Amino acid sequence: MKENTKKLFKFLRTKPVPANTNEILALERTKLANERTLLSYIRSSLYLLLGGIAILQLKDFRNIHWLGYVALVVCIVFLTVGVFRYVLLYRRLHKWNRVLFVDTISEKVSKQADNQEKEGEETAKSE
Repeated sequence: MKENTKKLFKFLRTKPVPANTNEILALERTKLANERTLLSYIRSSLYLLLGGIAILQLKDFRNIHWLGYVALVVCIVFLTVGVFRYVLLYRRLHKWNRVLFVDTISEKVSKQADNQEKEGEETAKSE
């Protein structure tokens, strides 16, 4: 019974906290900020699109139709810049993420965990 309980708790144990947890969390915050920034570029682009279409729909003010066309062009530029910046930072974050997750648990911590498991197995065998 005691051995079964030890085996059960062996699977329930959590892994040690990675040594570079702060860096991993900072990357996650940066990813979220990147997504927020993309959404604000999209929102600004939509506002410019709506404004440009509204100006083009005005029949009494034919002399400012050029402003509507400018708003539509700036809308496309905003959307393009936003997506370009998002993809660029996403790729950089992906590279940094791979570097951090290659060695998330330091060798010292993993060796200690291995030693504890071996000692637990030896004590279980001796009992």
